[in-house]
Amino acid sequence: MEDFPIGSGQVGTGLGGSTTRWRAVALLSRTRSPSNLRHSYRIQSSPSRTTRYSAGMPFRASTPVLAAISLVLAACAPSRPPDRYGFLALLGRDTVSLESVTRTGNALVSDEVDRFPRVRRRHTRITLNADGSIRHLEMDIRTSSEPPPERERHVVADVTKDSVTISKRDSTGVRRIALATGGVLTMAHLPQMYSLTDLYFGAALKRAAANHVAAGDPVMLHQFYIDREFDRFPLHDGVVRPLPGGNADLRHDWLSGTGEATFDSSRHMLTYSGARTTYKVEVKRLTSPPDSQAIERIGERYAALETSNGGAAQLSVRDTTRANVGNATFTVDYGRPLARGRVLVGDVIPYDQVWRTGANAATQFSTSVPITLGGIRLPAGKYTLWTVPHAKGVDLIVNKQTGQWGTGYNDKFDLGKVPMSTGTPESPVEKFTISIISTDAHHGMLVMEWGTFRWTAPIVAA
Repeated sequence: MEDFPIGSGQVGTGLGGSTTRWRAVALLSRTRSPSNLRHSYRIQSSPSRTTRYSAGMPFRASTPVLAAISLVLAACAPSRPPDRYGFLALLGRDTVSLESVTRTGNALVSDEVDRFPRVRRRHTRITLNADGSIRHLEMDIRTSSEPPPERERHVVADVTKDSVTISKRDSTGVRRIALATGGVLTMAHLPQMYSLTDLYFGAALKRAAANHVAAGDPVMLHQFYIDREFDRFPLHDGVVRPLPGGNADLRHDWLSGTGEATFDSSRHMLTYSGARTTYKVEVKRLTSPPDSQAIERIGERYAALETSNGGAAQLSVRDTTRANVGNATFTVDYGRPLARGRVLVGDVIPYDQVWRTGANAATQFSTSVPITLGGIRLPAGKYTLWTVPHAKGVDLIVNKQTGQWGTGYNDKFDLGKVPMSTGTPESPVEKFTISIISTDAHHGMLVMEWGTFRWTAPIVAA
């Protein structure tokens, strides 16, 4: 007979306050036939007293003894190794965020760097509830481009069924926020930290499954924010829709458009696409992510590059074109996105949809005197310019509304819509460019160029 120890420990205290020490040992009694292998166990509560139990014997033990066996067997069960994964987010060919995550049960540790547009390095610890929702979050954030007192920030968030409390600390002090959730599933949101997007979807899809939500029906969420530029905002609303084929989509108050994601059978996000939003990123899950030291080195390089370029800048910078045609003075204020190796017309700029003709805020156009633009008569004043590309050709829209965001197009303010001439620039244009070219004292040309397209409309000044 051979002894195979299972484990040892303490199960409780006796009436006198002394601790009963125990050792559980499995005994295997082997006969000639393996089919006659007989098991017995003994519970040894002291070196001098051992009780044996064989298979088939009535087993009567005190509650402490039963608890001891349960603890021993649980301790001997194979533990699941930590799950390591990450996310890479690309805007065209440019990396905007990279993340490495280690998950052990309901605990996550993440190291991440993003530049959207400021370079931020983050170390995050998250504890989840059984339903996948966030119970506790701590994040350390370093932002080299912010003023020195604000460069390091420590954020702590605790979420209950009815509330979320958040503290945000830097060397200037502590900002504390308490928000009522009304019992709605509440998750954290950061524009380019996709482990949080993964959790956002995962908790919503788990709730959808528990509540038997049909494909295409919404799961409502609240979301709270981490970064400084969002400090003034309360909870915002979000909607996740489970879709057939391991897909789901997302809309929320901060996202203009609909984000689309794919998942494996365990509801792990495999890909995310912002093609139908203003954040036109493409995200994929990494099964072999870089380690935390590599993430740190990449973050250092991004921060150094940001410093050498004069600090943080918008991903799509704002610019102003000024020009004269005869006695007419023109200004065009617009966002200048980069091509970044992407397919532009028909992809970044969808066919048959109104485009803001730039990035971020709507493109503003002003003229000091009455003109015609592409045949549309414009009194002196301010307008916004919009375009609608098609598989063949493109239309120019002049709208009387001004000052709005690029998603705020309202056709009831249209002055007119006319076709533009199309062509190709001499060489591909990386940064979207609007120019006004004077051809004589009364005539000129509005020119839009990006990538391999060149769109023009004639100007006639009074």
